[in-house]
Amino acid sequence: MLSCGLTHLAVTPLDVAKCNMQVDPTKYKNLIGSIKTIAGEEGTAALFKGWLPTLLGYSAQGCFKFGLYEFFKDYYATLAGEENAKKYQGLIWLAGSASAEFFADAALCPLEMVKVKVQTSTPGTFPTGFFAALGAIQKIPGTTFPFGSLVPLWSRQIPYTMAKFFFFEKVKNAFYENVFTEPKSSYSKGTHLSITFASGYIAGVACAIVSHPADTVVSKMGKSTKSAGEILSELGFGGIWGGLGTRIIMIGTLTGLQWWIYDTFKTAVGIGVNGPGLPPLGLGNSVGKNP
Repeated sequence: MLSCGLTHLAVTPLDVAKCNMQVDPTKYKNLIGSIKTIAGEEGTAALFKGWLPTLLGYSAQGCFKFGLYEFFKDYYATLAGEENAKKYQGLIWLAGSASAEFFADAALCPLEMVKVKVQTSTPGTFPTGFFAALGAIQKIPGTTFPFGSLVPLWSRQIPYTMAKFFFFEKVKNAFYENVFTEPKSSYSKGTHLSITFASGYIAGVACAIVSHPADTVVSKMGKSTKSAGEILSELGFGGIWGGLGTRIIMIGTLTGLQWWIYDTFKTAVGIGVNGPGLPPLGLGNSVGKNP
């Protein structure tokens, strides 16, 4: 909950700018210009529009995303057996993360719909307070609240999470195998957590690219009652990539911080940081059960 909720809350201004760049690219053409325009027209506080549904929605998502990934990775590794769990390690990471995100998105969807509507509505046409917005969104003619964006969310978040966990595991293992090759116990906790952040940031860049088309559709849905298919057809291939540069910065930072917070908490409570060869067993290991 902390790793996802706090990080998404921290980058709310980037999210507000990114969403507006996606729904109105003629007015909001780049990150800095969009931030200046929003702050100039609506005040600096407008850069934090939707902060509460962001905090609540992504905290719920993070609870299921990370918690169920631990569960499903262990479950699939146990089903496969130790030998196959090592042989098909990557597939277990992918299956575990996809399974976890399926449930995480259901928890996120209603709050994501409120957040996007608040962030992308023309000033004065929709409430910005959470409870007022929650009531107003249900009264919109043709609204699909609370789960109208669930399929686009699955399209965005499941590939995103699969990339997030798979590339994190791969990059972190590569760091330990090729750069930090001394015994794991010889490195300080700070070094391990720095490796965690760097691995998460690199994974975040891949996540942003993989999931961006669906993210654009979700943002567009927040400002219309059209279906995901209709919006995708209108945008075309070129139109689905608006705001990608901003999202790479946002998601790279988010993902790096999420893994850093996650590992920091594990370290603080004595579970240990991630990484092959680091007792006790964590997310970076090949089998899901402690020996």
